[in-house]
Parts: sequence; C-alpha cells; structure tokens
Amino acid sequence: MIHHSKAVRRGTRYAFLIGDMPFMSYQISKEEAVRNAGRFMKEAGCDAVKLEGGYEVLNVTAAIIDAGIPVLGHLGLTPQTISKLGGYKIQGKDAEAAKKILDQALKLEKAGCFAIVLECVPDALAKLITENLKIPTIGIGAGPYCDGQVLVANDMLGLFDRFVPKFVKQYVKLSGSILEGIRSFKDEVEKGKFPDKEHSFTIKEEELRKLKT
Repeated sequence: MIHHSKAVRRGTRYAFLIGDMPFMSYQISKEEAVRNAGRFMKEAGCDAVKLEGGYEVLNVTAAIIDAGIPVLGHLGLTPQTISKLGGYKIQGKDAEAAKKILDQALKLEKAGCFAIVLECVPDALAKLITENLKIPTIGIGAGPYCDGQVLVANDMLGLFDRFVPKFVKQYVKLSGSILEGIRSFKDEVEKGKFPDKEHSFTIKEEELRKLKT
C-alpha cells in the first residue's frame, strides 16, 4: 500500500491523499499501528490514513491521531474483515445493529477522526449518522444523504462486469471496448495487417544499401 500510495503521490499535485492501512498493519499493537501510519506519511507522502472498524480500533485511532496523523474512519461493511461479517452484506439493517454503528461513529468522532466512510448501510441510517456528526461522512452504498460520495474506479468505469453491486452506477462500460480492441489487435497481427508501413520506422535507401554491402 505504501508502494501504491507513492505512485499516486507522484501523479497528483493537489489531491488530499489518504493511505488505506492494510489488514494486520494496525491490529497487533498501538505502537506498531502508529509506526505503520507514520510510514504512510513519511515514505509515501500521504496526508492522512484510513482504518476500518469501530469499537475495536478506538484506542489505536486515538494513538495515531495523538501522534499527529489525521485518521479517516470506516464503518458498516468493512472489506478487510469480511469473513467476520459473513460475506458482503448490508450492515445495520435492524435497529440494534444500526444503533451500534451510530454509537461507533460518535465514538470515532470523539477519538478525533476528521471524517468517516459509511459503506453498505441503509440510506436512513447514513442520514441519521450524518445528522448527528459534526465531521463529514463519505458514502459508498450508503444512499444520497452523506456529505460526499465515492466509488471504486473500476466499478464506475465499467471495467468489471461479472458482478455489479446494487449501489454501483457504471457511467461508462469500458470492458467491452477494451476487449474489442484486444481482439482487433490479435486479429490484425495474425493476418499480418499490423504493424503496417504507417506504424513502422523507415531507413533511407542509401543507408540501406550501405547496410547490405
């Protein structure tokens, strides 16, 4: 993730870059979590880091923030611990589960998070959380009431069409165009149509004659 974050930093001038801390980079101890978060800042040039989880990461979140590193929270569906959730399912569908997510959001705000991602929760719950927090919420599969929205680029651009989640809108469907381009390339190479003269470099005739003698 640090490697990827470095690449993003090289490619942007003004974007606020958040490093997504991977599984087991912040679960073992507060000290290791702070150290790893610091690597995102020092080595990758990130402006902040993101952690998944609620109650279980409150102390770690506070420790990272106390070290001077901004933290973005992440509640609802947390992909890094998907096995614990029983798969990719909507979170907070009943009152008890929804209340727990709201309480965790309030506690993450109190711990010092500057914003919270809400993933795959009912829109009414996302609205309630947004209304009760002073910090922004960023939704992904959380309805229209969050302060901001995010989609995975591959989903938004239609690069993967084997499974399209309900919350994903494909603004273009590039997978078809990409496959068509690859098939055309393969076909032209096999038939000797590519590369043609237009796509080849030439050498002057006199230089060619010198080469042959």
